[in-house]
Amino acid sequence: MNHSEKKMHGEDPRDKALCRRAFLKAGAGAAALAALGPGGGLVRNVFGKAAGKGKVLILGIDGMDPHLTGVWMKQGLLPSFAKLASRGSFKRLMTSTPPQSPVAWSNFITGMNPGGHGIFDFMHRDPKTYLPVFSASATEEAQKTIRLGDTILPIKGGTVKNLRQGRAFWQILEDHGVPATIFKIPSNYPPVPSKQRTFAGLNTPDLVGTYGTFNYYTNEPAEINEDIGGGRIHTAYVIGNRVDAKLPGPVNTFKADRPESEIDFRVYLDPAAAVAKIAFPDREIVLKEREWSPWIQVRFPLIPTQSVSGITRLYLKEVRPNFKLYIAPINIDPADAALPLSTPESYASELAKKFGPFYTKGLPADTAALDNGLLDEEEFLAQDNQVLEESRAILDYELNRFDAGVLFYYISNLDQRQHMFWRLLDPKHPAHDQALAGAFGNVIEKTYREADEILAQSLAKIDKDTSVIVMSDHGFNPYYRSFNLNTWLLAEGYHKFKNPFKKVELDIGFPSTDWSKTKAYGLGFNGLFINQSGREAEGAVAPGAETDALVREIAAKLEAFRDPDTGEQVILRAGVSGDIYSGDHVAEAPEITLEFNRGYRISFQSPLGRIPRDIVENNTAKWSGDHMGAAEVTQGVVLSDRPIKAESPALYDLTATILQAFGIERPEKMVGKPVF
Repeated sequence: MNHSEKKMHGEDPRDKALCRRAFLKAGAGAAALAALGPGGGLVRNVFGKAAGKGKVLILGIDGMDPHLTGVWMKQGLLPSFAKLASRGSFKRLMTSTPPQSPVAWSNFITGMNPGGHGIFDFMHRDPKTYLPVFSASATEEAQKTIRLGDTILPIKGGTVKNLRQGRAFWQILEDHGVPATIFKIPSNYPPVPSKQRTFAGLNTPDLVGTYGTFNYYTNEPAEINEDIGGGRIHTAYVIGNRVDAKLPGPVNTFKADRPESEIDFRVYLDPAAAVAKIAFPDREIVLKEREWSPWIQVRFPLIPTQSVSGITRLYLKEVRPNFKLYIAPINIDPADAALPLSTPESYASELAKKFGPFYTKGLPADTAALDNGLLDEEEFLAQDNQVLEESRAILDYELNRFDAGVLFYYISNLDQRQHMFWRLLDPKHPAHDQALAGAFGNVIEKTYREADEILAQSLAKIDKDTSVIVMSDHGFNPYYRSFNLNTWLLAEGYHKFKNPFKKVELDIGFPSTDWSKTKAYGLGFNGLFINQSGREAEGAVAPGAETDALVREIAAKLEAFRDPDTGEQVILRAGVSGDIYSGDHVAEAPEITLEFNRGYRISFQSPLGRIPRDIVENNTAKWSGDHMGAAEVTQGVVLSDRPIKAESPALYDLTATILQAFGIERPEKMVGKPVF
């Protein structure tokens, strides 16, 4: 999955176009969606199980790669996957175009391609402003309010809307009386209305409305790379072994000037030992240097009668000589959810009561903190291991009560660790570090083995009436080189600056662009848009024949472009929307979707409209593995306990297969077909 996907895993909070969105429902911090309990009995199961008893367990392991899986299965390192494959099938699974996580999982959820479900990227764009917007959800604040001085009181609350089109497969199962539990499936924030038990996954924001903004307090000079974003650095002044600081929270929509809410806290440093006491208004924590705190609840006051709570963990990285305190992104508190997390609403609080606080942010691993060098590899893994431990505990709980229908369970760690540790697996990578490889070069292999253990855990719990599918949304590629799309468009004359002598623009939002002379622009991670008159605010290209001809011309040139340093083809295919998509929402797609060759992807700067100097450049970031390539070079996996007859199964085929398992006819707009 889809940050940049990098950038979107945690945007810079100063970027108002993306990150200061008031995801909080205007007023009081928002109730989750109301829904009833899970549905009733089963119809006949076509997996060969007894009528009324058949069950399907689906493990969704994000980013599981068919090549690596096959190699390590042959080496005997993945015995549970090998056992499952010997009983049934192990095949490559065709992913989405593009293979970004929100797109791919939407294919699986709906059984349609992006032209049907309308999700084409992590980011879409507003044609009236040329600014990026989140593709998966939108927030509407209260339309009716009363103003009392500088306080705004909502009469009618706002809403958070899931923008994915089409019905989710568990909604269709519900129509036919088949119960389902869907835990953290990506692209389901906010959870679509259902009586089924569902918990939101990827795209679920943190409490401040981003994909994850950490806070880092230090008296050592440090900066955040805005292109990889994800955090805020606060200068800490150590005065007499004490640090006074503020923890920023969500925008206070009760106030007319919409200030950022905040909590004062104080850190007391032991004068002799490497220990500190962190004092919040209602809680104190003592941490040793290099120690993580348990989850703590933090409550942000808004107005005297209203506040909103979240949960976070602290890591005391260093006491002296330099003070360094990391505070994880503030997750929505499942026990007191300020935003919709589950259906029914009580499901989130049920899990919180059973397990205490747990990660609710869609992408829990803090890749931005590692990429910015504020957490090292060991510290990052310690944090991500917390995620894994929570996931396995909740999975065990769900397996113990899985007695009918479908259980889908999502695992995030493999995707996140391949993004960050590919450089240490691959000596050819520009960011390869031989010393670090000695300590962390086996992280990816170890994480595959942990996934194998999760399958073993699951197989030990299920009964003979349960069929098993293991799947991933995409595989993985090395990310060696970055392509700057808007720089290429500028060089080819399709994009124009107001100042013809200007060559670089590093601010977001195209501030230097002359839209009257610009024919095309790139926004998002795989998308190219024509600056079309009547659609874009300052469109310069007529719709119809002129646009069609321009699209074909640009697509041909992109496919012909070669990396000036390596001679390799950078873009295997420049997919024209009308050729690659079908469904009711094709017109909303980018005119061209860039399908990259292995080793290439969009740069960190391009998705927000920055235009650096070089068209292609080395990727020296720790974010070193990716999945933005053409679908055929980024395929996922599917393993099943029964033979798969389809030669080239795709994500949306699995959706049709789930419905087939319970004798349900697939809807007319579903393009997938059963694989058994």
